[in-house]
Amino acid sequence: MRYGGLLQGKHAFITGASSGIGAAAARVFCREGAAVTLAARREERLAALVDELRAEGGKAQYVVLDVAVKAQVEEGLARAVESFGRLDVAFNNAGVGAEGTPMHLMGDEVYDTVMDTNVRGMWNCLRQEIAAMLEHGGSIVNTSSTAGLVATPVAAPYIAAKHAVIGLTKAVAAEYSASGIRVNAIVPGATHSEMLDAWLERIPGVAEEMARAALLPRIAVPEEIAEAAAWLSSDRASFVVGATVPVDGGWTVR
Repeated sequence: MRYGGLLQGKHAFITGASSGIGAAAARVFCREGAAVTLAARREERLAALVDELRAEGGKAQYVVLDVAVKAQVEEGLARAVESFGRLDVAFNNAGVGAEGTPMHLMGDEVYDTVMDTNVRGMWNCLRQEIAAMLEHGGSIVNTSSTAGLVATPVAAPYIAAKHAVIGLTKAVAAEYSASGIRVNAIVPGATHSEMLDAWLERIPGVAEEMARAALLPRIAVPEEIAEAAAWLSSDRASFVVGATVPVDGGWTVR
């Protein structure tokens, strides 16, 4: 792997980094020259990924945390900044899905889990990241979803949460752009991940149906989403702020 590029010399904090888009972002951001602090709940996965990145010449470390727990986020961000001196980039990617159950049959615990991780977790991270960037500026990218733009059945908590991510992105961008902090959201379409692939295995034919719904009739690989996040995080996107950027193969066009 060749290092050096879009994020040369920057320190990036990536949540949800143990698999899927987050793990892909760790590889892409490192390849583009960033030192990375990877955050997630699964230590074994994080440790293996950090070893991989270091073996290829990257600068990487990990912190184990649950974004829904404020104290863990505070401690993790403090450790990240202490290790690399400052925080330049944050990719808030941690999230969970919701089971495919009609809303009137869905338990309160499903709503609580989805909102705690996808919204409160984003809130917890944004506050600490902004505090770390106030003196020198930086870039923050939040992961929403096509569910943040349109609605589909049997996913009400997830749709509400991903709409909230876009609202938070716009609010924080409006409040802190004058401090040199650019905040944007990416909107991934169907992307291969543990969560999606397990769902696709349970429902025959749904993968083909999802693919046909996009202008580019396939499901994305995580690296394609990570590449968009890397560009938004870089100085080459210097005039992009408060944006909601679909990376969905044209799914939301239809």
